[in-house]
Amino acid sequence: MPHPEHILVVDDDAEIRVLLRDYLERNGLRATAVADGSGLHVALDTGRFDLVVLDLMLPGEDGLTLCRELRAHSNLPVIMLTARTEETDRIVGLEMGADDYLPKPFNPRELLARIKAVLRRTQALPPAAHATEARHLRFAGWTLELARRQLVSPTGVVVPLSGGEYRLLKIFLEHPNRVLSRDQLLDLTRGRVSTPFDRSIDVQVGRLRRHLGDTSQEPVLIKTVRGEGYVLAAEVEAER
Repeated sequence: MPHPEHILVVDDDAEIRVLLRDYLERNGLRATAVADGSGLHVALDTGRFDLVVLDLMLPGEDGLTLCRELRAHSNLPVIMLTARTEETDRIVGLEMGADDYLPKPFNPRELLARIKAVLRRTQALPPAAHATEARHLRFAGWTLELARRQLVSPTGVVVPLSGGEYRLLKIFLEHPNRVLSRDQLLDLTRGRVSTPFDRSIDVQVGRLRRHLGDTSQEPVLIKTVRGEGYVLAAEVEAER
């Protein structure tokens, strides 16, 4: 029998922690609940988790800071919870790398559905090729610095990247020489399923190609595979 997925809940509200832990376990998942960033770090150091449910408003390090730290070193899926309803908070959370976003108050049943949807998407993707402890990913003379979230050219020039461009390039570098479909890329970078007319990934790929100088009629670094998606055609070296 397969082991149930293990969910880490991070929320400073004790009532919510108990409610979510019990509800998720009643519905076939394992659940661990902690109150803050310190608890998150201890849990990740001592256990293996499949997804984090992360409150935005936490004492000490807030949820956005914790999400950014997770994304710098890990592909662990994150669903953010917050009492804030402003659209800018949702956008910032997604830009920090959250896979989904749910405002409080919420129905635990909806959260469970979102957890299962995110798990289905991420588990359908090929495994990342590099250890999560890597600090730099080097390819074709370029370097992506994960801690600083910046791209450095072969001549040492820092090339600014948007949040979406950074996430997309990181996904390519974690899956070099593998064809990734538009749906897979959109799932990983935005945490949502594409529509038939959604060309946002194509736009982001075009921007990345320009940053990398890969702008010929037949790009050699990020190649288009007709009818399938895109592939990063380069060897990638991970450095800690």
